Amino acid sequence: MVVVGRIMQDGSEAGTSEAGFPEGMLNDLMDGSEVLLGFSSGTLMVVLALVGLSIGIGVAARRFVFPRLLDLLSKSERIDGGSLLAPKSLGWMMGFLAFSELMTWIDEVAEPVWDASLAQSMIDWSFTLFVLGLLLALYRLVDYLDAFIVVEGEENIASRRSLASVAESVGHLAVVVVAAFVMAGMFGLDLNGLIAGLGITGLALALAARDTVANIFGAISIIVDQPFNVGDWILVDGIEGEVVQIGLRTTIIRSSADTLITVPNSNLVNSPVENFSQRRFRRIQPTFEFEADSDPDALKTFCENLLAKVKEDARAVKEDDSWVRVNAFGPSMVTVSCNFYSVQSAASQREMTEDILLLAKGVAAECGLTFHEPRLRRQN
Repeated sequence: MVVVGRIMQDGSEAGTSEAGFPEGMLNDLMDGSEVLLGFSSGTLMVVLALVGLSIGIGVAARRFVFPRLLDLLSKSERIDGGSLLAPKSLGWMMGFLAFSELMTWIDEVAEPVWDASLAQSMIDWSFTLFVLGLLLALYRLVDYLDAFIVVEGEENIASRRSLASVAESVGHLAVVVVAAFVMAGMFGLDLNGLIAGLGITGLALALAARDTVANIFGAISIIVDQPFNVGDWILVDGIEGEVVQIGLRTTIIRSSADTLITVPNSNLVNSPVENFSQRRFRRIQPTFEFEADSDPDALKTFCENLLAKVKEDARAVKEDDSWVRVNAFGPSMVTVSCNFYSVQSAASQREMTEDILLLAKGVAAECGLTFHEPRLRRQN
């Protein structure tokens, strides 16, 4: 494994006699004979102190600095800087970076008594572990992207949730790709040869991954065209339910039976999608059946009175398109059809439907109309 290196300066460039504060104090503290692995007792104490300081920096970054910073930049109330903890990888990352920088600083400003090659290895490994921790932290921090995309408020909230869902998938993929190239470089792999090999086998990979590519472009199409968003209730290819996540390859739908259905994005963009959540209103079409010998004037009065009373309801919309009319005659009954619209709310639709049915019963009684009963037999 190739370790990312940090260059130590030549100790001969600095002299103890010319050093001031804190160089002189450090030189005096680290001066002495070697006691362990080429380190003097004073130098060991300084290195252990740097380890403790680095741990403290990592803990502070994870518990205090990052949460406050995210709380300051975030526009989402779900981020609470007082209780949020950053990923552990962020703490390790900052700790290793601090140790690498502090060790380099000690070598530059003082003349420590230590094994230079061992100290250089410690600096190199610390910086390498910092890079690995950085990649891991970036992967974990992608989960916080919605804090900057899904802001509070009702305007376009569904679109922002959909964008955040895809952005997290893209962010994870981007971090993995970058990490793969970084790790390849750290292990000494020839990236030029790897890139050339990808060019040669690109056609084969494209053919093998055509479905994946189609799904990725499907996710982009969903975000651009927005046929639906996270939280919408849709019907596509016989699958009906609420959209809970739009990923890079698939979209997850929760059905009315509370099951999760995974649908490839390419299927969604190539099929008609019925979006119930985008309705501006809801239609109510009750039908009433009266006896065939009902008085025509009573039927006409029933239609007029029922229509007038429904229009007075605050939940009713599209009054110009609402009507109540005699629709059909049969041997034993006459049919009255209705067409009303309520506000875009499932609860309002159910409540208004119930109120219309009860209202129709009362209006029919006032008009002296009898509802048709097929089982009723009259004597001539």
